[in-house]
Amino acid sequence: MINEIKQDAQERMQKSIEALKSQMSKIRTGRAHPALLDGISVEYYGAPTPLNQVGNVTVEDSRTLAVTVFDKSMIQAVEKAILSSDLGLNPASAGTIIRIPLPPLTEERRKDLIKLVRAEAEGGRVAVRNIRRDANGSLKDLQKEKEISEDEQRKGEDDVQKITDAAIKEIDALLADKEKELMEI
Repeated sequence: MINEIKQDAQERMQKSIEALKSQMSKIRTGRAHPALLDGISVEYYGAPTPLNQVGNVTVEDSRTLAVTVFDKSMIQAVEKAILSSDLGLNPASAGTIIRIPLPPLTEERRKDLIKLVRAEAEGGRVAVRNIRRDANGSLKDLQKEKEISEDEQRKGEDDVQKITDAAIKEIDALLADKEKELMEI
């Protein structure tokens, strides 16, 4: 019973960390990264379609992304979708390939992005703490129903706290890495 609660809490915390990693990968740093364009949808025969299903996104060099569109008639639509995104990118097409140079980040923009990353990390920490609260609540319910002893409840809560501390530590490490990446010029 206790092990199931701990296992569930650990799995849910891991999912929260994965979601945080996904959110952080979408935040632009000075380097080109294909995940930067993950949130862009292109109008493809009347239906919004993710960019990675319309073309292949690759890193050409540290400051340039290249999109190879599968259907040549879609080049204008892909360019328009990238331009209208809130990423502030200016694509340039060269035949079947669209090159997207990433402008260097200003100091002010870097600080704004760091604030955004810190807010995302705090959201991740809150999610992990909520999972801890749920697990501890389940342990208390078991103890009230006399299915486990008070000592077992305390031991379970200590174990859940250790799992929580490990998850928070992982989130802090992700935050530190992303901040370091943002401050690189």
